[in-house]
Amino acid sequence: MADFDNDMLLDAEYDAQEVEFIKNYLPSEVKDKFSEEQIYYILDVICEYYSEKGVFDEDADDDSEIEIDLDDVAEYVAQKAKKEDMGDFDPEDLLFIIQGDFEFNVPDDEE
Repeated sequence: MADFDNDMLLDAEYDAQEVEFIKNYLPSEVKDKFSEEQIYYILDVICEYYSEKGVFDEDADDDSEIEIDLDDVAEYVAQKAKKEDMGDFDPEDLLFIIQGDFEFNVPDDEE
């Protein structure tokens, strides 16, 4: 059980680091449009989108490139957030969070 608790703690720390990174990544005109809670929510929805599109599939060839349409991700997040009453976000603003998520998670050598 200690391993599970430790994994959960590490996940929470990683998530907090990512949210802090994204808050610093956002341009000043966009920063005030998102609360920390909304950023956590948006990151969860981004992961949901990637999961639905098979980005996380283990069957994918390591050498194959996965194309992700950031505009499509932004539209998906905006629609889901509105449907779930989490906010009425402009997809253009969401692109900054999506790009920040990408910058945080993809090492420079994989871009």
